[in-house]
Amino acid sequence: MRFKYILLLFFGLILVLFYFNVNPTEVNFLPKCPLYATTGIYCPGCGSQRATHYLLHFNFMGAMRQNVLYLLALILLGYHALTLLANKLFKKQYHSILNYKKTPIIILILVIIFWVLRNLPWEPFNLLAPHI
Repeated sequence: MRFKYILLLFFGLILVLFYFNVNPTEVNFLPKCPLYATTGIYCPGCGSQRATHYLLHFNFMGAMRQNVLYLLALILLGYHALTLLANKLFKKQYHSILNYKKTPIIILILVIIFWVLRNLPWEPFNLLAPHI
């Protein structure tokens, strides 16, 4: 069990170092979004690689300009991880909002709404599209 966590931490560190040192806008070997490449439609994850690079350089506005939903998802996952850690450290039963039955449905609805809005060509919706 510990080996799995150590391995996960190791690969996570490798990814962090990679995205810290490589700017996705300056290289062509990173995978492109297949949906955008074939249709020109931004998926909910478009801009996440660039947002990761900007976050690792503490450029929060740059990350938000690439994919604001990605940034919100990272904050939500961080909150959930802190809740789990607090439960383990303090022997408590704090409940994360991710533990409720309706949360996946609400997240799916929000992702679909974001997906549709970021592809609309009018202001202010076009601000949700990734900016290169």
